[in-house]
Amino acid sequence: MKNDTGPEKISMILTAKPPVVKPPAYEWQDFALKIIAEFAVPGFKRNSVFKVCKQNSKELVEKAVNETKELCQSGERWKYFFKVIDSLKKPKTSR
Repeated sequence: MKNDTGPEKISMILTAKPPVVKPPAYEWQDFALKIIAEFAVPGFKRNSVFKVCKQNSKELVEKAVNETKELCQSGERWKYFFKVIDSLKKPKTSR
C-alpha cells in the first residue's frame, strides 16, 4: 500500500492549477441553482427547475418561490414549488 507523499518537486506545486468553476452563462441558470439548493431538489428534477426558470419570467418564478416559502414550511418543498408554478402559469378563468 502506497502512502501519498504529495508532489515530489516544487515545480509541481507552482504549476498545479486550482480547479476552475465555470460561472453560469445566464442569470436564469444562477437563479435555478439557488432554487435547487434552497428547496433540496433531487437530481432527477434539476432539469425541470432549469426549464421553469428559462421559459418563464423571473418575476413569475420569484413569486412561486416566495409562495412556496410562505405556504410550505415542512416536507418536500420542491414538489410544492412545481405545483405553485403550474398554477401561476395557468390563465385565470372568470365566472
